[in-house]
Amino acid sequence: MPRPVALLTLLILPFFSLAQIRVTKLVLKPNEQFSLGQSDILVADTLIMMDSSRIVLNKLKRDNFIHVKVAIFGTNCVIDGKGVEGKPGRAGRRGATATGPCQNGTAGRNGTPGLQGTSGVNLFLYLEEVRLNGRLIVDVSGGDGGPGGDGGPGGNGSSGTVHCNGGNGGNGGYAGIGGNGGNSGTITFSVPKNSPVKKWVGDMIVLRNYGGYPGVNGRGGTRGSGGTGPNHKNGKDGVPGSEGERGIVGTKGTVNFEAI
Repeated sequence: MPRPVALLTLLILPFFSLAQIRVTKLVLKPNEQFSLGQSDILVADTLIMMDSSRIVLNKLKRDNFIHVKVAIFGTNCVIDGKGVEGKPGRAGRRGATATGPCQNGTAGRNGTPGLQGTSGVNLFLYLEEVRLNGRLIVDVSGGDGGPGGDGGPGGNGSSGTVHCNGGNGGNGGYAGIGGNGGNSGTITFSVPKNSPVKKWVGDMIVLRNYGGYPGVNGRGGTRGSGGTGPNHKNGKDGVPGSEGERGIVGTKGTVNFEAI
């Protein structure tokens, strides 16, 4: 083998060895969790998931693959490819209340938007033989959107004197909008033509492929109060901040069946 080709092979082989998890037999005990980590491919001759065990897919990869010759599932087993929830928006800072006489309060800062939930994983399941003794849950739903941050309250105006009116109150900050829900991933079963897997879906196999819920809107900041002055020479109250809007629900994923 020429030296450049040999060197290229040495560089590529470690990459592919890290790209997948290859085992002869993988047994998950009751309530045990197994994570794919940085890999997005699990290949096993035999996979045994005992009651309430869980496989967590690589949610940083859009597509994940599980290829198993013989899969045996207990009850309430979970394959988790659900998207990650969006972080909530930050609340706006409170406006400053004036300290000197006859000064206006400052407006509250606006809340920031909630972050969007991430999309669920596209999962490809290659199952040559399946034995199901309970219920299997496959979840590739989108992550929920984060709530919007509240607007900051407006600062109060300071008191007036005989020479000037009380200061005006600051306006409340605008509320942040809620983050959008993440889109669901797709689920693709590749099974033999005579496999009962398709008949089990909806009963013994529960598929969760919903779009993520939208994040709720934040609340508008309260208005600052006008300062009082002699002879009713009071400052004006500020205006409350407007309410934000809810995010948008994510799209539902599809389920596909392919014969092998």
